[in-house]
Amino acid sequence: MIDRSAAEWVHIDVMDGVFVPNISFGFPVLKAITSATKKFMDVHLMIVEPEKYVERFADAGADLVTFHVEATERVEECIEMIRAKGVKVGVSVKPKTPLEVLEPILDKIDLVLVMSVEPGFGGQSFIEGSTEKVAALRKMIDDRGLDVMIEIDGGVSRHNARELYEETPAGKKAKEEAEAQRQREEQEKEEALKREMNRRLAHMQRMSDFDERLESTTF
Repeated sequence: MIDRSAAEWVHIDVMDGVFVPNISFGFPVLKAITSATKKFMDVHLMIVEPEKYVERFADAGADLVTFHVEATERVEECIEMIRAKGVKVGVSVKPKTPLEVLEPILDKIDLVLVMSVEPGFGGQSFIEGSTEKVAALRKMIDDRGLDVMIEIDGGVSRHNARELYEETPAGKKAKEEAEAQRQREEQEKEEALKREMNRRLAHMQRMSDFDERLESTTF
């Protein structure tokens, strides 16, 4: 049933009841899910000391393991452990965590997950300022010429999805193409209007010439 979905990734939130108040999936559930689908498994660890568990989640079938920089003092070691397992590496930042914490590791990871709600509970509203945070992160990545994806988690809906998408490279390209298309259409309208005006002026000139000839004709 999962593979009938148009979604390319399956996002798995793992919570330990310590880093966040809730408890969710563990290794057995992840293994069961990976056995039922061939989709990309995006595992988001909201747990303390993720370095104790990242290897086991990779072994359980994760294609991408994301951990919170706030949850460990061994960030770079955790990155190396995930990378050694041959899966993609992601790091996540909570809403109040500044992007500057990513500077030393940005070139070592594949993805940054920006939390646009406080982690641990579903159904929260999108935190104001998260869009600007995504835009700032996009600039940080582009300025360094890195190939790092941005993922955003929490409160995303049809009301703000377009604005967020426009901060991605694909979104920026689509926006530029749409603007270029709009300009072409405006130019075509202007040219069509000019042609119509010229046609009418030419018609009026012909009618004027006809009237002059008619007035000079002797019957």
